[in-house]
Amino acid sequence: MSAILPELLEQLCALVRELRTGSADFLEHHEDGQCWYNRGYANGMLRALRALLGEDCPCGEALDDEAELQPHRVMAWGKAYGHGEAMGERETHEITGNT
Repeated sequence: MSAILPELLEQLCALVRELRTGSADFLEHHEDGQCWYNRGYANGMLRALRALLGEDCPCGEALDDEAELQPHRVMAWGKAYGHGEAMGERETHEITGNT
């Protein structure tokens, strides 16, 4: 577990919520790779925050259901999600100084 400044955590949580709000219906829009990337980025941020904070639902948000994502992982939009997820997780660790 790592300490994250409350102000930084607040900003990260606000970004997670913004990205999730903008991509709430991502499963219905295979044609929108950016939407899938954004949703994956938010999920990656949550993965990093879970690890750093030791909380199941950081920011009051649960991870996306892997069972829903699995059939899409091999498609272009699923790959966009996966790339966003990897970047969100990595960059959250970098921003918090926990690389």
